[in-house]
Amino acid sequence: MSELPAKKKTIHVEIEVGSKLLYAKFMGPQIGQRESPIISQEVEPYLKAAGKDLKHFIIDMKSVTFVSSMGVGVCIALRNKASAAGAKSILFGTAPDLVKLLAMMKIDQMFKFAKDQAELDMLLRS
Repeated sequence: MSELPAKKKTIHVEIEVGSKLLYAKFMGPQIGQRESPIISQEVEPYLKAAGKDLKHFIIDMKSVTFVSSMGVGVCIALRNKASAAGAKSILFGTAPDLVKLLAMMKIDQMFKFAKDQAELDMLLRS
C-alpha cells in the first residue's frame, strides 16, 4: 500500500494525521446522502493505516449545520472502525442542535464531545 499524505483536503473533508491521532474536519454545511459515502471513502484508509497506533479520532463538525441519517451513520461507522483500533472518538465543535439530536437518538453515548479547543485539549490529554 502506498504512503498516505499526512494532510489531505477535498471538498467534503480535511484530514490530518498527528501523533497517535487522526483529525477529520467535515466540510459542511450538510452531511447528507451524497457527502456521506465520499467522506467515508476518504477517511477509512487513514483509519486502516493508523491501526493500533491510533489513540484519538477527532471529527471536527464546526462547519456542519445539518446531518442526515446517512451522515449520522457515517459518523458511527467511522467511530466503530476507530474503536476497533482502540481509539477514542471525539466530536469537536458540534452545533448544540446536532448534539441534542444525537442525544435523542442515544448516539451521544458513543462519542466524547469537545465544544471548544480547551475541551479538546483536555480530552486529548486523557
